[in-house]
Amino acid sequence: MQEQYRLAIESAWQKGPALTQVERQELVPILENCLSELDAGHLRIAIKTEAGWKVDETLKKGLSLLLSSCQARLFQDSWVSYWDRISMKTAGWTEAQFQAAGFRICAGAIVRCGAYIAPSVALMPSFVNMGAYIDEGTLIDSWATVGSCAQVGKWCHISEGAALGGVLEPIQALPVIIEDHCFIGGRAGIFEGVHVGEGAVISSGVIINASTHIIDRATGKHTHGFVPPYAVVVPGSYETAPGLSLACAVIVKMADEQTRAKTSLNFRLRTKSEKAL
Repeated sequence: MQEQYRLAIESAWQKGPALTQVERQELVPILENCLSELDAGHLRIAIKTEAGWKVDETLKKGLSLLLSSCQARLFQDSWVSYWDRISMKTAGWTEAQFQAAGFRICAGAIVRCGAYIAPSVALMPSFVNMGAYIDEGTLIDSWATVGSCAQVGKWCHISEGAALGGVLEPIQALPVIIEDHCFIGGRAGIFEGVHVGEGAVISSGVIINASTHIIDRATGKHTHGFVPPYAVVVPGSYETAPGLSLACAVIVKMADEQTRAKTSLNFRLRTKSEKAL
């Protein structure tokens, strides 16, 4: 992001409620530029560094300011009308634009502007919110939800009905992060900035938020907010008092070849453009 854009966003954020309507309207072109850069994948809400994942707080502030500065209006596409403050990502796209983007999007999939969808991604009827980043080769299956700012790596499978929570606020909070080659099972839910390490397998029905106990069956260790790379996680419960148990997530083993055979994407189902990396 250009430095003058960062300064403008930070200045507007500091003014808070004192920001006038005129100042908001003057800021809108800058905010829309940031949204376009997110949409194209030139900017990301969170990036991986040697020290770990780092959130771009200025970008998150920009998205919040955009939503509060723009008025809802009518959008009409070829098959749907909607009342929103930003358009859908592919509204009005031509065949050439879809060819250039290189991803496949089935009828019924909804992607808001500001979400990056990489080449070779396949979107079944699903929902992807602004600020999300979905990397190459990933499959977002039917009725799955990728919330605002969630980051999904390469060649992941987000199964039917799974939910990756959105984290736009608080500004400093990291979004949900799913690293490369992960499998998120049907009706599973990852929320509140939980980080799923590379190659992890989250079984159907597992719900993990920031306070969920993640218990390693081999060691008995309890952790929160992070699923280790290649861990295989299933739903479980643990006793907190006599007769009282709470839901948890249990690491039952590390992913092996047998696990991968069950959870890997079927490349035979990919189109030519979806195979290209």
